[in-house]
Amino acid sequence: MSAAPVPPAVGSCGPAWRSQNGVEISCFRNKVRRKGLWFSAPVPITSIHVVTWNVASAAPPLDLGDLLQLNKDNLNLDMYVIGLQEMNCGIMSLLSDTAFEDPWSSFFMDVLSPLSFVKVSSVRMQGLLLLFFAKHQHLPFVQILSTKSTPTGLFGYWGNKGGVTICLKLYGYYVSIINCHLPPHMANNDQRLEHFDRILEMQNFEGQDIPNILEHDFILWFGDMNFRIDDFGLHFVRESIKNRCYSDLWEKDQLSIAKRHDPLLREFQEGPLLFPPTYKFDKNSNNYDTSEKKRKPAWTDRILWRLKRQPQANPPTQRLPAPHFCLSLRSYVSHMMYCISDHKPVTSTFDLELKPLASAPLITLIPEGLWTMENDMLISYSLTPDFLSSPWDWIGLYKVGLRHINDYVSYVWVRDNQVSFSDGLSQVYFNTSNIPETEDQFLLCYYSNSLHSVVGISKPFKIQPGSLAEDPLGEAQPHL
Repeated sequence: MSAAPVPPAVGSCGPAWRSQNGVEISCFRNKVRRKGLWFSAPVPITSIHVVTWNVASAAPPLDLGDLLQLNKDNLNLDMYVIGLQEMNCGIMSLLSDTAFEDPWSSFFMDVLSPLSFVKVSSVRMQGLLLLFFAKHQHLPFVQILSTKSTPTGLFGYWGNKGGVTICLKLYGYYVSIINCHLPPHMANNDQRLEHFDRILEMQNFEGQDIPNILEHDFILWFGDMNFRIDDFGLHFVRESIKNRCYSDLWEKDQLSIAKRHDPLLREFQEGPLLFPPTYKFDKNSNNYDTSEKKRKPAWTDRILWRLKRQPQANPPTQRLPAPHFCLSLRSYVSHMMYCISDHKPVTSTFDLELKPLASAPLITLIPEGLWTMENDMLISYSLTPDFLSSPWDWIGLYKVGLRHINDYVSYVWVRDNQVSFSDGLSQVYFNTSNIPETEDQFLLCYYSNSLHSVVGISKPFKIQPGSLAEDPLGEAQPHL
C-alpha cells in the first residue's frame, strides 16, 4: 500500500434480590428519559464473560477453551472482560511488550477474533492487564470514555499493586471495569481495605463529562484481592476443603467479614463461593502449598459487582419510573485444570438485559454498488443530527474476524476523500486497487476521533476480483 498518514491508535433504589436456580440475581429497573425520548424495548440479553487470573509470570498455555467457555456447545456470549495479574514485567519483557503485543493479548485475540470478538480496549500497568472484547455488532454502542492506572505500591509510586480501569458507555449506560491486585499476607487486611478505597477514590474524571463512579450504572471489580481466611488453622481449612464443607470457611473469609462492617463495600455483590479456595497451589499441580511456608488456602481471586443506587421519589407527588437494567449471574466458578500458576483462574458469566438509551448507531454505513478490485468505490453514510464529525474521523476497511480496531486492511479520512454531502448523507471514495484479492468478507467501520470509538459499522460484504456482475435489470448489486 502507498504511504499515508496513519490513523491514531485506538485503543438506583437498592437492588431487589431473589433466587433463581440457586444463583443470586440482582435487578433494578430504572426508567431514564434522555432528550425527551423513552426507550421501551429491551435489547436481547447481552452475556458478559469475566476472567480473573494471577498468572505468576507464566506464558499462556496451549488451550484456554475451558476458561473462555469455548467447549460449550452453544457459545452464547457477547463480550469478554479479562483481567490478569502478575504478568511477566521484567525489563526485557516490558520493552518487548511496548513494541509488540504482549503474549497474553495476542493469544486471546488469536482465539477470539475468528469468533467475531474484537479487542475494543486494553490497559496495562506493569503486571496488571485488563482487556475488553465485544462482538463486532456491538461496537457502535460501546464508547470508551477513559482508561486509567492507579498504582498503590510503594505509597502510590509503584504499580506492582493497584488497579487498572476501563470506563465506557454500553448502549448509553455508564460502566466501569476495574482489575486490581491488593497487598498480600494474612496480617495486611487493613492495608488491603485501604488500597481498595484508594483505587475507588482515584476514579475521578475531572474535566470530562462523566459522572462520579458511584453514579455509574454498573461497576465490575475483580482481581487478586488477596483476602485470607482468619482464625482457623491449616489442618482445619484443608480438611474442610477436602470434604467440600465451605460454609465454616465463609464465616472467616476476610472480605465477607469486611462487607458486614463497611456499608459501601456491602454494596458490592458477589456470587456464592461454591468452589475450592484458589490459592496457594504448587505450580504444575493441584496440590495446595507444600513448601516450608505451607500457606493456608484462601479465596484470593474474586469477582464483585455493584449496581447504581436508585434515587428516592417524593410520594405522593410523583413516582420515579426507572430504566430497565437487569443483571443476573449465570455462573461463578474456578478452573482447577490450569496449573501454570500458584493461583487458579476464576470466571463469572453475567446476563444483562436493558432498555438501550442509544438504540441506533450514530453513523449508518452503506457500501454503494458491487465492490471490485478494479475501481475506486463509493461509501455512503448518514449521521444522526447530534453527531459532530471531525476532520480526523476515518473509515476503515476490515476483513471479518478483525483482531482490534487498528487491524484495518485500508482506510480513508472522511474529509479528505469526501465527494458529496447533502441532507445528512455523505459519500467518500475508497481506492481498492491495492487490496489483495481474497474470498474473505469485509466490514467498514467509522471511527470517531472525538469519541475514541467506532460509531458505525456496515454489514459484511465481498470485494469481487473481476468485472461488475449485473442483475437482470442491468444494475450492479452489492454483495451484503
